[in-house]
Amino acid sequence: MYRWEQRGNLWCLNPSRPLGIVEMIGGGYLAARPQISYRFLLEELAAAGLVIRAWSYVPSLDHQGQAIAAWHSFQHEAKRSGPLNYQISRRPIRLGHSLGCKLHLLAPDYGRDCSALLAVSFNNFSINRSIPMWNILTARLGLRTEFNPSPLETLRLIKEKYVNPHNLVVRFNNDKFDQSYRLLETLQNRPNDRSQILVQQGSHLTPTSLGINDYGHNSWASDYLQRQQIGNFTKKLINWWEQNAC
Repeated sequence: MYRWEQRGNLWCLNPSRPLGIVEMIGGGYLAARPQISYRFLLEELAAAGLVIRAWSYVPSLDHQGQAIAAWHSFQHEAKRSGPLNYQISRRPIRLGHSLGCKLHLLAPDYGRDCSALLAVSFNNFSINRSIPMWNILTARLGLRTEFNPSPLETLRLIKEKYVNPHNLVVRFNNDKFDQSYRLLETLQNRPNDRSQILVQQGSHLTPTSLGINDYGHNSWASDYLQRQQIGNFTKKLINWWEQNAC
């Protein structure tokens, strides 16, 4: 068992023999309590020797502002735990799920300070698609609102400013919210890109620890199977990182 520690907006796990650091941003309102929503995934990564730093937040319309806030939280923790950084030769891995992928891609360093990005179930829908009732509400008020940056602007920024060539884009085959192929196309249109895609069985919630598996069951057996599925998935992420990231 690992003991979670809260440091500001970060939830952290510290294995006894650290081999690397994971900076994680979850998706949507699941990210408010990442130590619960993504517990299985993050504890599997910690068991493999990776220090976990998971940012806690509630989504807003200002994705750029939240990307900057997350980046500052990770930077502050890196400075606070300075001696740990000397034990680890590689730069941090950035792990995002859903909206979390977008926030990592919009970080003010545009990927310069990480060894790789693991972009799981990338989602970049417009506000009307993400919040169906939003269109009705704004129409009644005579307003026009969109996320900052908009979906098209986000892809433009990734293509023009994001510099890290080492990216693993992960898609689940039964994910109705996934836009991984659009992200992969954008990344691969950059010079010297080495991005790859990994397609897995599952849904948008497969990486989470909600206690309900992809078959809708909630029991000890399904909980065990979900942990096993996440364990196998984690091994693939780590193997890719070890073989491809700098």
